[in-house]
This record gives sequence, C-alpha cells and structure tokens, in this order.
Amino acid sequence: MLYSRRQVINDLSLGGLSLAMASCLRSIQAHAAGNEKTLPKRFVFVVKSSGIDKFNLVPDDLENYFINPDDGKKLGNRARRQGPLVDVSLADRQLPEKLKAFESFKDRLTIIQSLSGVGFRGDHTKGFGTLSLHDSEKVAVAPTLDCLLGQHLSTGPYPMDGKAMNGRKLETGWKPEDTYCYPNLSAYGPAKPVAFQGSPRKAFLELFGAAVASPEQLEKKLALNGNLMDFLTEDARRVEKQLSGDDKERFALYMNSFESLRKIEEKKAALTDQIREHSPKLSDRYDSMAPSARIESHFEIATAALIAGLTNVITLRPDTLGVKYTELGLSNSVHSLGHLQENSASNGWTGLQARMEIEKLHLKQIANMAKKFDSIPEGNGTMLDNTMIVYMSCSSGDHHCGGYDWPFVLLGGMGNKLNTGRYIEYPKYGDKGHRTVGSLYLSLMQAAGMQITNTFGQLDSNLKHFDLTGPLEELMVS
Repeated sequence: MLYSRRQVINDLSLGGLSLAMASCLRSIQAHAAGNEKTLPKRFVFVVKSSGIDKFNLVPDDLENYFINPDDGKKLGNRARRQGPLVDVSLADRQLPEKLKAFESFKDRLTIIQSLSGVGFRGDHTKGFGTLSLHDSEKVAVAPTLDCLLGQHLSTGPYPMDGKAMNGRKLETGWKPEDTYCYPNLSAYGPAKPVAFQGSPRKAFLELFGAAVASPEQLEKKLALNGNLMDFLTEDARRVEKQLSGDDKERFALYMNSFESLRKIEEKKAALTDQIREHSPKLSDRYDSMAPSARIESHFEIATAALIAGLTNVITLRPDTLGVKYTELGLSNSVHSLGHLQENSASNGWTGLQARMEIEKLHLKQIANMAKKFDSIPEGNGTMLDNTMIVYMSCSSGDHHCGGYDWPFVLLGGMGNKLNTGRYIEYPKYGDKGHRTVGSLYLSLMQAAGMQITNTFGQLDSNLKHFDLTGPLEELMVS
C-alpha cells in the first residue's frame, strides 16, 4: 500500500501548476518518498520585550553561574561568573521550573546562554538590531534574519509573516493594536520594515478568508481582485510611458506593488483547499483585549498558517513594555516589573517571580504549537523535526539590554542539521571561548540550507582578537 501511494504521488506532473501548488506537491512527494533533504524547513521567532531571565534557565543539577554563590542573589546582565564552556545533554537532567512545559520535548530542546551582542546600541530594546545585529534600534539599516530566511525558504504567498501586540515601546493607557503596526523588529532591507498584524481577527480573515467564505463569495472576490489588478496595472503602464529618468524608476516600484498583490492572491487561491483544512475556528477570543488571549490567538493563527503553507517563517511579538498582564493579577506594566527585581509587584509576587510567570505563559503557547507540529507526520519524523521555534528577547538577558549575555531557547529540529537536547553555556564575555549571537544566526542559516558568510551583523571591536567567524561548532551536527 505504501509503495503504491508513493508511486502514484511521484508520477504526478508538476507541469502547469502554480508556484504554490507545485511547492505543495513537492512537499507531498518528499514526504511519501521519505526524502528528508527536500522536506520544507520552517522557523518561528518569538521575541519578547524586557529580557529573558538567565538564572532560571539552568538545569537544576548544574552549577548556576548567574547567581552569586555567597548570598544567592541574581547577577546582572554583564556578570555571568567566570567559568568554562558548559555543553551537556538534557536527557537525564531536571529541567528548571520555567521550562517544565517542554519536558516531553527534551530531546529537541536546546538552551543556549552567554552569547553576546554588544556591537550595537539599545536601551530597552535593540529594535531592528535584534535580528539584524546592526546598530539600528529605530531605523532598519540591514535585512533581518527572519526576512532572509523567509525569502530563502517560503514558497507560499508570504515570505514571512509577523504578529504583534502593538508597535510602540512605552506608552500610557496601553491597549492592543487593532490593525497593522510597526514593532521595529523585522525588515527586508534598509528602510524596508515589515508591518505586523496586531488584530487576531483581521489576521484570521487575511490569511484564512477562503475558509469562511462560500465558493460563490470566494470566486467573486478573486474575480474582482483580478479585474482591479488588471485595471490598475494597465493604467500604470499608460502613465509610465509619459515618464523618464528617476520618475520612471520610482514609478516602477509603484507598478511592482500591484504585481506583488496579484501574486499573493494567486498563491492564496492555489492553497484554498489547504487553507480550508487547516484554518482555526473564528472565535470571540480573537477580539479579546487580555494579553494572554491575544497571545494564544496569534499562536493559533501562526500555527495554522505554517501548516497550510502560507509561509515558512513567522515572527511573533507577544508583548511590549507597556503591556499589563491583568489576568495574572498584575497592575504593573512589563516595564515596571523589569525594575522591581526582588521587590513586590501588585499581586504579591516579586518582580522576578512575575517575569517568570509571564515567560511561562509564552512558553506554554510554544509547547502547544510544538505539540501540534509533532502530531503531523513528515518524512521519517514529524513537522516539528523540520521546524525551529526560537524564544528570545529584543533586549538580551535583562530589562536594560547591555547585550553581554543573551539567552536563547530553541525547540524543534532542522532536518538533523543541529545538535538538540542540550544545554550550552559559553564562557563569560571577554573570556577565551566566548561567542556572539552572530554565530548562532549563521548556524540557523546554514541549517536552513543558505549560503553563509564568515560573520553576520556588526562585529564587536572589543572582541577583535577573538575568532568569531562561522557557526557555533557545539550546535552544528558534524
């Protein structure tokens, strides 16, 4: 039976299919044949604000270099104690409380600590520098990692897709955005920022409209869009003939935008059946103003979009500094919690406890996403084995982001290109053996099949005597 299925699928012709459908068929063929090399690769970047605490990412039976052994106090952003490289298996170790949701995924969990990203500025956030590793907090000066990966991996209508709570860093009277926003996080290049959708309902309708529209409505909508595109494009061509020089070049960008819209609609039309099959159910939760409900909705939509093949790269921005997690009994904003440390928050927790509970809320949604991916067979494994979920912060390891110690939590696989199921902690900033975030990003790009350069982003002049080129050797499968 299995041979018959493989034979039938492999005999199907790709000729005459749209790009999206041809890509889908290639994925089906790869799965049927067990061809791991040609299976699609996917990334999810979950980028929180205000840092990710480092001391509570260390397995219980390892020495904790982020705590002062004399008084038990947590050390600051720059102050990982002096110590060697730590590279150990998680298989027989007790995960810290914060990561308990990942217990069943221990073999595909990787915790990385003490990478630095100091060569660019940032106060509460590195902004675009978070994923580009350039000095560009507020203005994009280079493409970001997620956009580069999306352009390389995605064959659906969206190279990458972004979901955010809101765009502003600090604000009073906070509430979630109800439309597109710019969280200053992702960019396709200099001055080319990516707009993130803040509204779960609008994100649902944009991505899965085919699932809630009748065939007649869908056909009418696509026909209307097609006629409109034809009219606008023809009109633009008539105008173009009357232009010259720089005006003509600038107007060409205008024309290209129409063509991009047409291609998105064509690709979405080709994926209609998949979209219907995998779309989540439209829920009243998508209109909730509670941060946890918004986060859950964005994760649900992102999971479905990846399964349906609408994109292969998604970046989620679960909160910003002004967000208040009132459902946790907190009237303090994320910003104020970052300053509390051992002092009490509104519900009696210390600031550090409150930060951990917020992180656990995010990590629970990542675990739910991973469970869904792990339930879908793909090749000789599951979809999770070809998907990498990266949990990180835009402000390294503390509320004010010096960038000397940047933690990352990776969950999933990348076609057996990366060593997973490990805890890796690099020597202190400035000590022999220390590595930077740029090498981690090179590792992810190489695992995704991209051609890489020796370095990524700006180099740290303080580490000019170190060899910081290439991927992280401890992370790569040799």
